[in-house]
Amino acid sequence: MSIQELAVRQKKRRAAHIFTIGFIGIWALYSSLVEAYVMPGPWPVLIRFFEFFSEMSFVIHMIWSLIHILTAIFISFFIGLLLAFLPFYLAITKTAIDNRLTPFLNSYSGIGWTLLAVLWFGINDFTVVFAITMVLVPFTIINIREGLVQLNNEILEMGKSFARNKLKALRLIILPSLYPYLFASIRISFGVSWKVALTAELFGGNKGLGYLLNLARQDFDTPLILVVILIIVIFVYSIERFVFKPIQNNLAAHNANI
Repeated sequence: MSIQELAVRQKKRRAAHIFTIGFIGIWALYSSLVEAYVMPGPWPVLIRFFEFFSEMSFVIHMIWSLIHILTAIFISFFIGLLLAFLPFYLAITKTAIDNRLTPFLNSYSGIGWTLLAVLWFGINDFTVVFAITMVLVPFTIINIREGLVQLNNEILEMGKSFARNKLKALRLIILPSLYPYLFASIRISFGVSWKVALTAELFGGNKGLGYLLNLARQDFDTPLILVVILIIVIFVYSIERFVFKPIQNNLAAHNANI
């Protein structure tokens, strides 16, 4: 890295630090002008943040949210993968998947699925997972379908000549070519799932961070509400920065060497 690039990076970090300090300053100023239940200051929220992890019941709610999200991501990825590959191997289903099912799923909101799930299944974990899954499925379909469209036809033809077995061609040629799109599906689903999970747990769940937000709202516990939001932001940012980003860099390097 050159000296000039290093100087630019330092300026960006300095600007980010200034923005953060300014945000906290404005937050502290505003909290001093309104009631504590409207907007608590940074210090009470920080204290509540550490109290959160000292109460096992709160930690359990956080774990349940993670279980809901990981379960929904796994199910939606599997369903989306099957629906994306269906037109690839069965061309007659292309219009039904691309022009009917996917636009419908992509346009229907998470709150709509949550309300329907509450009517169909009641208030429970299945309702939460169902609502999150239905929102995530179209993201997986769209990403993988785009990857299938972008497949190199010459490689596919060569694969057909060397591997007559379709399962073998899928395992050795098609799936490896789709790694960036499969990864993009999981990455997008992880970010979107947290937004949907809060709504689903708020209206249709009996555990999780969304349910905890509802309890905090009823008790006018604004610090707890802000702590839950802060925890989600920190967790999602950490996964993005320290898990997804390195994987993306490795995939980019791998594709560059192909």
